[in-house]
Amino acid sequence: MGLMDKVAVAAKHVHSALYRRFDTPKLRTIAGLPILLLTVRGRRSGKDLTSPVCYLEHAGGYAVTGSAGGADAEPQWFRNLRAADTAMVEIGERRLPVTVRILEGEERDALWHRFVTEGTTFAGYEKKTERVIPVALLTPA
Repeated sequence: MGLMDKVAVAAKHVHSALYRRFDTPKLRTIAGLPILLLTVRGRRSGKDLTSPVCYLEHAGGYAVTGSAGGADAEPQWFRNLRAADTAMVEIGERRLPVTVRILEGEERDALWHRFVTEGTTFAGYEKKTERVIPVALLTPA
């Protein structure tokens, strides 16, 4: 793991701890969108791993995107999500078990469009990468 990867992992842990400790809007939004804490089992480690991710409410659940700022590599947390049937989300004080569904086609496209229009930084991400930026729907179990 390179230095920047280590910094990113440390920042994720700090952000998650601060999110849980303080009820402040600045720690609960990214790019103009609300944040949830997503805990999913690591596909290789088998450990529960938590990442702060922005979300949109949709169809009684929560849409999340593995945008990684338009990087060519899909974020590890999303790779873990792909391998999982279930996960846990925290929104403020609420902890909810969720089922995971990776979206495709028009459903994915419509939600990605919402991320672009409702978030402040997503618009240029698809131009920076050749991959299709994935979207998943997390539905309370």
